[in-house]
Amino acid sequence: MQTIVTERILYKKEPRLALRFAYDAALVKLVKQVDDAQWSQTLRLWHIPLSEQAYNQLKRLTQEHATLSKGENRIPPKAIQTPVSPEVAEAITAFTRYMAQRRYSESTIDTYKNALKHFLQVTNKPVAEITNTDLEQFNHSYILANSYSFSYQNQVVNAVKLYFKTFYGSRFDVEKVERPRREHRLPNVLSKEEVKKILEAHANIKHRTMLSLIYACGLRRSELLHLKPAHVDSKRGVLTIRNAKGNKDRIVPISERVLAMLREYYKAYQPKVWLFEGQSKGEQYSEYSLQSVLKQALTKAKISKPVTLHWLRHSYATHLLESGTDLRYIQELLGHKSSKTTEIYTHVSITGLKKIRSPFDAM
Repeated sequence: MQTIVTERILYKKEPRLALRFAYDAALVKLVKQVDDAQWSQTLRLWHIPLSEQAYNQLKRLTQEHATLSKGENRIPPKAIQTPVSPEVAEAITAFTRYMAQRRYSESTIDTYKNALKHFLQVTNKPVAEITNTDLEQFNHSYILANSYSFSYQNQVVNAVKLYFKTFYGSRFDVEKVERPRREHRLPNVLSKEEVKKILEAHANIKHRTMLSLIYACGLRRSELLHLKPAHVDSKRGVLTIRNAKGNKDRIVPISERVLAMLREYYKAYQPKVWLFEGQSKGEQYSEYSLQSVLKQALTKAKISKPVTLHWLRHSYATHLLESGTDLRYIQELLGHKSSKTTEIYTHVSITGLKKIRSPFDAM
């Protein structure tokens, strides 16, 4: 019997219930019968209204073919609608100033600021009276009760710990805070044949170059978008990545084949400020447009997997490992602070697994 994992998501700003299950024509036919059931080409999944009526209808229609399993709540926690108290506003301002002078990235500041604000508003107590019990209560009655993700819970814990390290006179003991048990999810990896189809799908040299550079150099999405022409050193055959995650710079090698593609692209587009610019000169290419480029490539390549841009980076690391590249070099190329982060790719590399002979074959 199949299992349908249901996850709460936001689809075009509307709360919906996503359905994740292995393709089964008979099951798809049943899902289609749910009122307002829709297929998302972007997410590569079916979704239905987020209502008790729709859920019960799904359960009734599929009860002989599948069991329903509750997944994560992927709807981002909305800001509490109650007014922010002067004390909370002052705490957020001081916390933001502290992180800025410590040179945390803008995205980290925004994430931690919102997480702390959410915690303080839900807790609704004077900051000086907040204890570790309040954080435990927040985790149980709010995060777990609403099935919010591991990553969001971890963000709250990080923000709260960092804030109370700087807040004097509180009853909160930072050292006694326990983090949620770490998830051990394997990265999604494409085969070399699948990557080749994706990279060759676009006729447009700009689109083809952007996707190729992400895979060829193992770049994060933001790293690609923040590249400037001066970061490409064709004589040395390297790409310099500035202020990447953790405020770190690093260099990665570029093959002559990629350099040739970059030269062709540069002649055609003549970028002024950013290596990849939007419709207007000097305008940075947008994240949304880059995601759209990938989506179009998947459609043209007839790949139905829910591929993201980060899958190309995962595939780059895994293919390097399978070709015999030392893990320490891969760590440097990816810009990982800890070798433990890079070691995850040893669990998805199939080079060694192919050498294992199943006892079934010897029967």
